[in-house]
Amino acid sequence: MTERKLKWGIISTAEIAVSAIIPAIKESRRNEVLAISSRDAEVARHVADHCEIPRSYGSYEALLTDSDIDAVYIPLPNHLHKEWTIKAAEAGKHVLCEKPAALEAADAAEMVDRCRKAGVTFAEGFMYRYHPKHDRVREIIQSGEIGVLRSMHGRFTSSNADDLDNVRYQRAMGGGSLYDLGVYPVSAARMYFGAEPTAVTVHAMFSAKHDHVDMMASGLMEFPDARSATFECGMWAYSSCALEIIGTKGRIKLPYAFRRDDIHGEPQITIYTDEGKRDEYIEPANHFALQMDAFAASVLDRTPLPYSPEDAVRNTRVIAACLESARKGEKVRIV
Repeated sequence: MTERKLKWGIISTAEIAVSAIIPAIKESRRNEVLAISSRDAEVARHVADHCEIPRSYGSYEALLTDSDIDAVYIPLPNHLHKEWTIKAAEAGKHVLCEKPAALEAADAAEMVDRCRKAGVTFAEGFMYRYHPKHDRVREIIQSGEIGVLRSMHGRFTSSNADDLDNVRYQRAMGGGSLYDLGVYPVSAARMYFGAEPTAVTVHAMFSAKHDHVDMMASGLMEFPDARSATFECGMWAYSSCALEIIGTKGRIKLPYAFRRDDIHGEPQITIYTDEGKRDEYIEPANHFALQMDAFAASVLDRTPLPYSPEDAVRNTRVIAACLESARKGEKVRIV
C-alpha cells in the first residue's frame, strides 16, 4: 500500500524555498510539492518549470483556493508572516512558517491561536533542531559526561552587506541580524537549558547604510539557576555557525551547529573532558527533509511535533526583548 504524502503549496519564490525547501520536500519520504505562487504569474511559471512543480499561481490567494493542497510553506519577508499564516489557516491549510514566526510575541500568539481554532497544524521553520547531531548532544548531556550545564555560547554570522536591496536590510520588513540569525543561538540556548531566559542585555551595530537595522549584535541571556548564554549574530562579519556548551565536567563544541555539515568532512561534535578530546561523526542528514517528514507525520498521523507552536511565541518574545535592549542600550527583563 502506497503511503500517503502531504501535498504542499509554496507561498512565494524566495531563494530559501527554491534552494532548500523544495529540494528537501522532494528528498523527504512523505511530502510532495504540488504548487508554487508568486505575485508575478510568469515568475511562478518559470520557477515551477525549473523545479518540476505541476502547478503555478500568479497570486498567493489563488494558491490558497487550491483544494488539493494540504499545507503551505511561508518564506515571505518577516513582516508578512502573520498575515499569510492567518489567511492560510482560514483556507484550511496547515502552515510551516519560516523563522522568525513574527516580529512580536503577541503576533506569534495570534498566529498560533488562529491556526488552532482553524484546526490546522502550525510550526516555525527551525530546521537545525531536526538534525540527529542535536539528538546525540542531548544524549551526551543526559549521560552526565560533561556534568551540570553552566553556560553556552552561540555564533551565527555571514557577510552579504553589499546587497543593499536585500529584504533583510529593510527595517519595516523585519530586517536585521537578530531576526535573521540571532534567532538560532537564542532558540538553541532555550532548547538545551530547557528553560526561558529572565533577562537579556544586547549591544548592536545599527547601520544607516542598511536602513538602520542591526547588522551585528552580541548578547547575554540570563537563565534561572545562575546559568547564562552569550551569542553573536551578524550580517556583516566573517561566516561562522558554532555552538559551545559548557558543563561542570566538560564541554561540547558543534562547529556547524545550525547548518548542514556533511559537506565539510569535519566532526559534527567534539567533546572535551579530563579524559581528553573526542570527535564524533554523525551520518549525513538533510535537516530540512527531516523537518518536512516530522511535519507530515504531525498532520497525517497526529504525531506530536517535538516543538509546540507555543515555542515560536516564546522565542519571538526573547528576540523582541533582545532588539529592545540593543536599541535602548540597557538590560531588558522578560516577564
